[in-house]
Amino acid sequence: MANIADQMVEMLVNAGIKRIYAVTGDSLNEVNDAVRREGTIQWIHVRHEEAGAYAAGAEAQVTGQLACCAGSSGPGHVHLINGLYDAHRSAAPVIAIASTVASFEYGTEYFQETNTIKLFDDCSYYNQVATTPKQFPRMMQAGIQAALHRKGVAVLGVPGDLTSMDTEEIMTSTINYNPIPVIKPTAEDLSKLADLLNHHKKITLFCGIGAADAHDEVVALSKLLNAPVGYSFRAKMDIQYDNPNEVGMTGLLGLPSAYHSMHESDLLVLLGTDFPYEQFMPTECKIVQVDIKPERIGRRAKVEVGLCGSIKDTLTDLLPLIEQHQDDSFLKAQLEFYGNVKENMKIYVDDAGKKENIHPEYVANLIDQLATDDAIFTVDTGMSCVWGSRYINATGKRKMIGSFNHGSMANAMPQAIGAALALPGRQVIALCGDGGLSMLLGDLATITQYKLPIKIIVFNNRSLGMVKLEMEVAGLPDWQTEMHNPDFAMVAKAMGIKGFTVTDPDDAKQALQEAFMYNGPALVNIFTDPNALAMPPKIEMGQVKGMALSMTKLMLNGRMDEVIDTFKANYKHLKDLI
Repeated sequence: MANIADQMVEMLVNAGIKRIYAVTGDSLNEVNDAVRREGTIQWIHVRHEEAGAYAAGAEAQVTGQLACCAGSSGPGHVHLINGLYDAHRSAAPVIAIASTVASFEYGTEYFQETNTIKLFDDCSYYNQVATTPKQFPRMMQAGIQAALHRKGVAVLGVPGDLTSMDTEEIMTSTINYNPIPVIKPTAEDLSKLADLLNHHKKITLFCGIGAADAHDEVVALSKLLNAPVGYSFRAKMDIQYDNPNEVGMTGLLGLPSAYHSMHESDLLVLLGTDFPYEQFMPTECKIVQVDIKPERIGRRAKVEVGLCGSIKDTLTDLLPLIEQHQDDSFLKAQLEFYGNVKENMKIYVDDAGKKENIHPEYVANLIDQLATDDAIFTVDTGMSCVWGSRYINATGKRKMIGSFNHGSMANAMPQAIGAALALPGRQVIALCGDGGLSMLLGDLATITQYKLPIKIIVFNNRSLGMVKLEMEVAGLPDWQTEMHNPDFAMVAKAMGIKGFTVTDPDDAKQALQEAFMYNGPALVNIFTDPNALAMPPKIEMGQVKGMALSMTKLMLNGRMDEVIDTFKANYKHLKDLI
């Protein structure tokens, strides 16, 4: 007779799970053995459970399907927390198996005992503990349904002793259902929105990840309205390509062009975005928001009209109601402004930098040119995000994922593991910071063990670059942000990965070409300029004062060389500030 571990694996396989990311041990041993005996599902032995949770979240994001990770009792499943937070906030459907101590030890402060309900409650839509054979399949089915349809994490706590118990018959379903509804506003609400759009002349569309599957409808609407189209970082790969009216991103990592378009418009239409940075939202125009989750409407800006619907379904019904706008002067002005922004972005691409101070913009541009049309990019939180967001361009086939909502360090490399396993025919490129890569360095061994041809590009600026910048604009001299790194290329070689070190900009292109052409995993350690600045789309006077104050404090503390280096490295940005 099958035991609960066998039933678990059978239900996971039926739900489409191809692999479980985990570190096996004690309370997970029965599950591990059930995976071995079943034979069609893969156990991916990561070196750290956090990496496994990141990998599962990435797999769910690049495939749109359910993914799975697991952690053994106590510290094992505690390590899942950060990756699960990221998956949950990224709307990635993930089922996490939190193996626990034996059920008869609950409440005794037993070795490695934790309260999984309290532990995972803030990063999941479903979070329960099964303690009997009749509970388990019902909870497993409910957890998978919650992860799939609420788009997030489900956690099932499973005591070690339960997994070896015999299964019991239940009267409820053990299979999963995936109905896809059509969700759109009422005809009356659509008519009101159409009237607004038909009677305003300066309209900007701003798209989030909720508009990802509505590219053609967004472009069609923008052409009817002669409206520029901005987008969030997460939506870039889905909205930018084949879009003649796009004007880039706004937000912390964005460009002045999208910010300018939004603030110059008299009507702003937010499509499928829960854009978190209210300081970048205009306050002098009317705002319309369309979102599939109506509870989000109005929490970032003063919205006059809020509609509930999927963006694709909503725009499909809206387009026939929209009149062709004849005046394109607003659109032309915004596209001209965007053209100037793109010209300015080329400054640090054309000037590649100098030895051990290679401009990261130049490196990101090279990656964009050399990567395949369907490459998958993962980006570390921090400066790697900046260069990826600004210089990696969409093709309609590329994907880019990162810790865009949770904002965690160390995400890019483990996310690349999940992407490479899920889509083995695709080129996977991880844009890593030296700080991020250092955190989970051990899982380079996972890349080697599973022969994943991931390309890891280390933007090695020998510092926590984004933190350094944050301190400077706050008027603080950077302190304890420097990184004393190992030779990452040598570490990679020790792990069985081909390693390159680039300290001269003249060598960057060849090293990247060789890494991309190599039939296996490769790491390129590029020494980038630690003083490169990532300027936001709108500079506040307080930030200018903060930077000046920070530079003054550095000078007073005998660090004049750093001040000079910062000004030399960013002469164009600083000239614009002044």
